[in-house]
Amino acid sequence: MQGLNLSQPGLKHDPQWFKKAVFYEVLVRAFADSKGVGAGDFTGLIQRLDYLQWLGVDCLWLPPFYASPLRDGGYDISDYKAVLPEFGTLPEFTELVSQAHARGIRIVTDLVMNHTSDQHPWFQASRAEPDGPYGDFYVWSDTDDGYDDARIIFVDTEVSNWTFDPVRRQFFWHRFFSHQPDLNFENEAVQEAMFD
Repeated sequence: MQGLNLSQPGLKHDPQWFKKAVFYEVLVRAFADSKGVGAGDFTGLIQRLDYLQWLGVDCLWLPPFYASPLRDGGYDISDYKAVLPEFGTLPEFTELVSQAHARGIRIVTDLVMNHTSDQHPWFQASRAEPDGPYGDFYVWSDTDDGYDDARIIFVDTEVSNWTFDPVRRQFFWHRFFSHQPDLNFENEAVQEAMFD
């Protein structure tokens, strides 16, 4: 995040800060609505930072707020460089972090890195062009018999951790839901893309 000053007044350097911090999980959508539309946003949260400071909160934990089709509460990210429009903009998020830091409040975000939404451009490119630059961004197989020792997490909705893709005509691996394909971190291009 460009322009974010982590050494500004309000935050003290303490590598052990989390051991005694008071964390507050903020469901942005439900916390504070600055626009009167019935849903919370970053600006509303900024407006309530003094209250959170008064409560003694040291750190705000924000669940995923990145662009997403919201099939799993935002844990299915479709764009790592965009935020959900109803929450605001990336500059508004940067302002939230700056305002929180000025009050001595840290921000922790839930960043899902092991999988994306099946709507993410990387997955769409991977399924459409197996030999293209994103072809190996996900875990693909001609069969569904790999990683047999991995349990199925959502046994009520998923029968396998592999799902057949009719476009690519291969199976892709997912530890969670079938709309959340796992990234292939053995591919250095994936690692680099995640740091981009």
